[in-house]
Amino acid sequence: MRVLYGAMICVLLAALDQTVVIPALPAIGGDLGAYKQLPWIVSAYLITSTISTPVYGKLSDIYGRRRLLIVCIALFVLTSILCALAATLDQLIWGRALQGLGGGGLMALTQAAIADVMSPRERGRYQGYISAMWAAASVGGPLVGGFVAEHLSWRWIFWLNLPIGIAAMWMCHNGLRRLPPPARTLRSRLDMVGAVLIAGALSVLLLALGWGGNTYPWASVEVLGLAALGCVLLGLLVLQEMRVSDPLLPPRVFASSSYVAAIVISTLISVVLFMCLFTIPLHFQLARGASAAEAGAYIAPFMLSSAAGNVVGSRWGRRSGTMRGVVRVASAVCATGLIVLACLPTDAPVWAFVVVLVLTGPGVGGCMISSMMTAQNALPPSDIGTGTGALLVLRSVGGASGSSVAGAIIATSLAAAQKTTGPLAAHLAPHFSTVYAAAAGIAAIIFLVALCMPAARLRDTLHVAPVSE
Repeated sequence: MRVLYGAMICVLLAALDQTVVIPALPAIGGDLGAYKQLPWIVSAYLITSTISTPVYGKLSDIYGRRRLLIVCIALFVLTSILCALAATLDQLIWGRALQGLGGGGLMALTQAAIADVMSPRERGRYQGYISAMWAAASVGGPLVGGFVAEHLSWRWIFWLNLPIGIAAMWMCHNGLRRLPPPARTLRSRLDMVGAVLIAGALSVLLLALGWGGNTYPWASVEVLGLAALGCVLLGLLVLQEMRVSDPLLPPRVFASSSYVAAIVISTLISVVLFMCLFTIPLHFQLARGASAAEAGAYIAPFMLSSAAGNVVGSRWGRRSGTMRGVVRVASAVCATGLIVLACLPTDAPVWAFVVVLVLTGPGVGGCMISSMMTAQNALPPSDIGTGTGALLVLRSVGGASGSSVAGAIIATSLAAAQKTTGPLAAHLAPHFSTVYAAAAGIAAIIFLVALCMPAARLRDTLHVAPVSE
């Protein structure tokens, strides 16, 4: 439980900082006198946190979780001070980029630390605490950020990280001392060439996703060039990892069909989640005339029900001994809810939308926790950090893809609506339905993957390698 408490406050720090800054963006733009580059406050953090995640995972397998996690928290706190003191928007963006280097290790290392002290089957008993903390931070982040920006100053959003970060360092220092030492018997060396290649590949791919349909058209030379460069770097990464003695992303972890299935499920359900998170608030604001505060309140039931699905799924897996059934039911629930959401008429009452969102959320949460537990169950102890980091990286890429796809569909509909007459809601409604239908199709693919994945049993022990499949 001491390890769990330390992990929970790190999850709070990571989840809160992903959402708390979003409501304050207009205030930041007004104070610093710049609006055009505001999206980079979020994008800079996303890019650096994503590319640093697999490196932290590998380093933690070599040197242990506790010291590295304390370094991440310290870096996160120090860069929060830089963000709070930023005098220009460029300084704030660079501060957020450096902050992402610290934030990238928080989720990966805490998930790996939990896997160090809890067997895959018993993990479901405690996962509810982590899910509750994540849900509270995800829902409370926008509310706290909006309140602070309106009544104090946007700079206090970053000053608040200091007491939370100091508490996290203290709890991790005391609680994570109980973690077992790294499973490796020989001191390994970090694959620096692999680290550079994966950082470059993820950076250009995330830039392509962020610019596509917004800064540049999807078919533009800039976006297609970045996508091509990212694919080339990924190809070079594969060649590097196959030839080096101790790779950053060991090919052996991808030899397990359970792990591969978990990676696919995790990435696809992240696409679905972020398509919903991007679209739902806009749906209520643009198609139903709700205010920004009301739209934020309407998305809270979806996030809370998703966290509930996390808890129910983990406990169901613990009792049944396998996560395959959880994924099948959760993906079916998610696809069904999204289909109903796509079919609801624009003039349907608000409570009907909220009810459907509440029924859809558990499917998303169930798939999320199932993919994590399945992946860690398929990994030997020496590769827990590496394999967890790889899963979280692809989950981030999936989230960026989901936001980009949904944003492109909505942006296209807004551009078309401006050229026509009549109510805006009438023009936008079919396009919102298109986003929900596309998300339902992705959930259906997850269901098909779940039908084919092996029924691997969740291990009851920590340090026994899983049975080969």
